[in-house]
Amino acid sequence: MNIVVCVKYVPDATADRHFEDDNTVDRVGVDGLLSELDEYAVEQALQLKEKNEGSEVTVLTVGPEQAVDAIRKGLQMGDDQGVHVVDDAIAGSDSVATSLVLAKAVEKIGSDNVDLVVCGMASTDGSMSVVPAMLAERLDLPQVTFGSVIEMQGKEVRIKRDGDTATEIIGGTAPLVLSVTDQSGEARYPSFKGIMAAKKKPVETWSLSDLGVDASQVGLSAAWSQVEDTAARPPRTQGEIVTDEDGSGATALTEFLASKKFI
Repeated sequence: MNIVVCVKYVPDATADRHFEDDNTVDRVGVDGLLSELDEYAVEQALQLKEKNEGSEVTVLTVGPEQAVDAIRKGLQMGDDQGVHVVDDAIAGSDSVATSLVLAKAVEKIGSDNVDLVVCGMASTDGSMSVVPAMLAERLDLPQVTFGSVIEMQGKEVRIKRDGDTATEIIGGTAPLVLSVTDQSGEARYPSFKGIMAAKKKPVETWSLSDLGVDASQVGLSAAWSQVEDTAARPPRTQGEIVTDEDGSGATALTEFLASKKFI
């Protein structure tokens, strides 16, 4: 079984993040890492590989030169090879353009031989959760998304999807696009052996021309949506202290919470 797991290189949430002059996220001048939600996708892809002898996992990402670090993390966890699509024209792309580039990359990897395309539930920077569905449409594949439990027997894939009011059991036949949630199981930590082995695993670098994608189809100028304006987070103000010197603390606290509509 051949599995492609799509991952994203995102700014570190603990670092100082900011926007460029064109209101796009700065992905070059900040520390970045493999999106935490995509680690669950890598984990589920590896579990499926381990249950199906002879399987291979290719980790795929689209992003700047530094995005290769996301691929390296996947290889350290156990993926077999990596593909990095990098091109200056991609900067500023929205989900529509990103899904196009990913789809063309999957086709170049060999869509006729790919059994599963695995994605996380969302990126930790954009949080749109739409790329897996767009990718399935472009590849003309069925999709089973937001899986918290994943089971596979032969070509049959079944997932449990937990909603706000109900739990669904959804099935499909591979090849298909699968997305998994952060409830699907904790991602493994790369072992020392895995870190050393990752250095010898192949990573291919492709440009838009390698995929047959015209630069006019991607980037900020082709985006269907864009950020109009941004504002810095206001500085944190000092909190209100409630004292209880005369026994009125509980009343004062209740009134404060009520005024903020917390109760």
